[in-house]
Amino acid sequence: MAIIFYRHYCFHSITCTTHIRMITIGITDDHQLFVKSLGLMLATFDNYKVVVEAMNGRDLIEKMEAKKLVPDIMLLDVNMPHMNGFETAKWLHKKFPDMKLVALSMNDGDHIIIDMIKAGCCAYLLKDTHPNELEKALNEIADKGFYNGDVSNINFRRLLHAQEKKEQLNMTEREKQFLQLACSDMTYKHIAALMSVSERSVDG
Repeated sequence: MAIIFYRHYCFHSITCTTHIRMITIGITDDHQLFVKSLGLMLATFDNYKVVVEAMNGRDLIEKMEAKKLVPDIMLLDVNMPHMNGFETAKWLHKKFPDMKLVALSMNDGDHIIIDMIKAGCCAYLLKDTHPNELEKALNEIADKGFYNGDVSNINFRRLLHAQEKKEQLNMTEREKQFLQLACSDMTYKHIAALMSVSERSVDG
C-alpha cells in the first residue's frame, strides 16, 4: 500500500509542476461580428483565453474595472468611436505598463503604425493576417514581449528604401530613429538612453 501511495504522490507532483498558465486576452473592436469570430478562433489556440470583449476604449475601461481584471495581451482596433485605439493604447500603457498591446487593423498607413507604436503597442498586425501567423505572433509576444514579423517592421524597411531614393517621407529624423529602435527588441529604457531623452518622453 505504501508503494502505491508513493507512486500516486509522485504523479500528482509532476502534474502540478508542469501545469501551464493560460494567457489571458482582451479584444477591443467596434465590429461585433469580428470580435466574436476572433474570440472563437483564439479559443482554438493552445493556452489562450479571451477574458474581456469591448466595443471601444471607454467600454473596455468600464468592463475591466467592473471585472477587476488585467489581460496579459490586449488586441486593439485603431478606428473606434468614443475612444479610439490610439487613445486606448496610451491609457492602457500608462495604467498597466506590463500589459502587451497589439494593434489590429486593416489600415497599414505609415503614420498610424508609428502612432500606435509610440502609444505603447508592441506589434501592429493586419486583420487579414492568417490564423497561423496570428498564433505565432501571440506566442512571440507572450514570450518575448514583441513580434519581429509584424507589419511595422515591413513598413519600416519600405520607408528606408524610399529614403534611399530620396522620396519625400514626411517623417522627421527622430521619428525614423524611434521607429527603427521600436522595431527591435530594445526596451523603452534602452531606447531612451540611445536617443538621450527621458523614458517618459519615449513611451508617449
